[in-house]
Amino acid sequence: MNAQTVQHELLLARRMARLGTETAFEVLSKAKALERQGRSIIHLEIGEPDFDTPENIVEAAVDALHKGWTHYGPSAGLPELRHEIAKYVSRTRGVDVFPDEVVVVPGGKPIMFFTMMALIDEGDEVIYPNPGFPIYESMINYVGGTAVPIQLHEERDFALDVNELAALITDRTKLIILNSPQNPTGGILPREDIEEVARIIGDRNIMVLSDEIYSRLQFEGEPFSIMQIPGMQERTILLDGFSKTYAMTGWRIGYGVMRPDLAAQMTRLMTNSNSCTASFTQMAGIEALRGDQSAVGRMCAEFKHRSEIFVGGLNRIKGFSCRMPKGAFYVFPNITATGWQSKALADALLEQTGVAALSGTAFGKFGEGYVRFSVANSLANLAEALHRIDQWARENL
Repeated sequence: MNAQTVQHELLLARRMARLGTETAFEVLSKAKALERQGRSIIHLEIGEPDFDTPENIVEAAVDALHKGWTHYGPSAGLPELRHEIAKYVSRTRGVDVFPDEVVVVPGGKPIMFFTMMALIDEGDEVIYPNPGFPIYESMINYVGGTAVPIQLHEERDFALDVNELAALITDRTKLIILNSPQNPTGGILPREDIEEVARIIGDRNIMVLSDEIYSRLQFEGEPFSIMQIPGMQERTILLDGFSKTYAMTGWRIGYGVMRPDLAAQMTRLMTNSNSCTASFTQMAGIEALRGDQSAVGRMCAEFKHRSEIFVGGLNRIKGFSCRMPKGAFYVFPNITATGWQSKALADALLEQTGVAALSGTAFGKFGEGYVRFSVANSLANLAEALHRIDQWARENL
């Protein structure tokens, strides 16, 4: 007699209902499914450089594998890489950073997650940019914090309004998230605004998570970090990494820079979750920071060139209006004149034209009325995407 298999109900923890997602990967999956059906798809949905990792970095990883860098390392990262990151951040931000302030993690997201886990209690308020990277809001909600969005306005080139920020700060505010250059808008926070943010915070014990993952992809001027302002370094968690700068998204290597006592707590979270970041990728990270930087400059210049062409093309299409981004590799056109809701339009572009984009609402409620295109694709494909979108607009608007 065969025993019957009982299908038990999956009893998830309640906190799982508070966990969001990153829509880019969902749209990518849908686009790939259409490709398997024989459809021609232009991928403008996923946020990663379309360039290969520079050869010197690849060779450093291969060499590390041959030399046995395939075992566990310290949870905070290899001392050699932490030392190199400390030197790099000291040089680029003009502050003194030491290796015990650096925590190396597999990608940038763990720094977001660990920051929330380490600092945010039930009901603590976190102010974050909206439209903004969706994992901010997801992690705030997951740990039981109160997500307080600050709207990024198109008329300000998607820089936050410091007066609005001041009005959102309360006695419950524990953390403020800044992101410049910004995903999804390509906007930046000018130095004077960052200085004003620091003035507004004053001497209050509010931490800042400064997401500077696109800092090497700013098109004009020098990026400025809030940790450079006197009195703010001890209250800043700098998030940076290798994915965007060196086209190393699949390598999964990022880092946070913060005061040593918080770094020790982040390291405990690493020990409890990932154990460590892969050793051979860390050796490649050392080469990335020490080696030839010319590939970074070429990628940045190419992303600016592509953005200029794509923005110009969008502004000639009925119903679309787009500002030139100031960094990263995204354009964020206003589509309210089309009369379509953001998600419906993004779905239509994918299903009817084969152009994969993201709804502005994938980045928060204030993203309604916009869509995001990644320009991390060839000029030929970007031109074809513009042609398809234009044809669709002529037929549907």
